Amino acid sequence: MALNLDLIDELRKRTNVSYGDAKEALEKCNGDLLEALVYLEKQNKVKPEQNYSLFKNLFHKANSTRFIIHKKNRTVFDMSVTVSIIITVFASYIVIPLLLIGLVTGYRMKFEGLDGEGMKVNEALNKVSDAVDSAKRKLADEGENTATS
Repeated sequence: MALNLDLIDELRKRTNVSYGDAKEALEKCNGDLLEALVYLEKQNKVKPEQNYSLFKNLFHKANSTRFIIHKKNRTVFDMSVTVSIIITVFASYIVIPLLLIGLVTGYRMKFEGLDGEGMKVNEALNKVSDAVDSAKRKLADEGENTATS
């Protein structure tokens, strides 16, 4: 039986086995991809996706995503998420208070993808910033009312 290279590639992609193992499995299963998958599982030859590949994809996504702090139209901090995480891990006792101070003083934070698109997490960050701004206005109004009374 002549096997199609695309079929072998598909089996390799799904099972992470060698060309030889994929060819052998397809030959024993008469070219049936599903049967070949089951055959390889029974032979304990199906390898789980390498953690390295998963880590590599995650690392690439973190490097292509930016963490930005801005106030009005001025950007004061713009770095990849990877670098931002590393800085936060090693200097969390400085970074976390600075982020909180930034929120109170009107700075806004956002994440931006490589193509300039925003992320869903930005909606939550905007809600937090709006809540802090609202709380500041309430405190200022109460302070004015107390001072005039």
